[in-house]
Amino acid sequence: MAYNHQVKAKKHLGQHFLNDETIAEKIADSLTLKNYNTVLEIGPGMGVLTKYLLKKDVTTHVIEIDTESVEYLKNNYLNLADRVIEKDFLKYDLNEVFKGEPFAIIGNFPYNISTQIVFKTIEMRDQIPEFSGMFQKEVAQRICSKEGSKVYGILSVLAQAFYDAEYLFTVPPEVFNPPPRVESGVLRLTRKENYALACDEKMLFKVVKTAFQQRRKTLRNSLKTLQLSDSLREDVIFGKRPEQLSVEDFIALTLKIEQDTQNL
Repeated sequence: MAYNHQVKAKKHLGQHFLNDETIAEKIADSLTLKNYNTVLEIGPGMGVLTKYLLKKDVTTHVIEIDTESVEYLKNNYLNLADRVIEKDFLKYDLNEVFKGEPFAIIGNFPYNISTQIVFKTIEMRDQIPEFSGMFQKEVAQRICSKEGSKVYGILSVLAQAFYDAEYLFTVPPEVFNPPPRVESGVLRLTRKENYALACDEKMLFKVVKTAFQQRRKTLRNSLKTLQLSDSLREDVIFGKRPEQLSVEDFIALTLKIEQDTQNL
């Protein structure tokens, strides 16, 4: 029996339900379905995007923290019922379901946890060859921006160290219930063929985060806390500000810092 009671969007969960079928289908179609057979949708709500994923030649799982949405999905998408994971994506060990196998991520992400979703994806990059989803427009643009942009920052560098980032399209507020106060943007991250770093990952994260904490300063000033040698700090790269460095520049800088700290 269909469960027709409409799920009410909950503010504390950051829920804004998409109610435009054309856009939902367009988001589902943003996945290329290459190099994986399984898709995980985060925060499916009432399944507006889910129904288009279920038509594709992949196995779709959904993860949803809202018990009302879970009940709705299990009653209205019977062929999905045993693949509804009632857990918090950020806290759940996904390998309880995926057992080390590759899977893609997709979703209309709650704005309040969207950047954390990207960071967890980066942590699990060995298993996630593709990622597609909807963010607040400014966040989507930041993730996809290149050096020289005012919005280029920590998230841009760390995502693009492992993935090619592509901003796909903008979504207006009025296609949601309730409508958010801002526009949304859909992006796709495609894992690079060679995504192994030439430098230490933890050190790269530290260098990038430290540099952008004082983004208006040159690296010579913003990276003072890393206790670098005077000779390294004379390198021409230290006269630049963080937004002037490409992802490759940050990796090269991290290598120099690693060598410098070994020589101290």
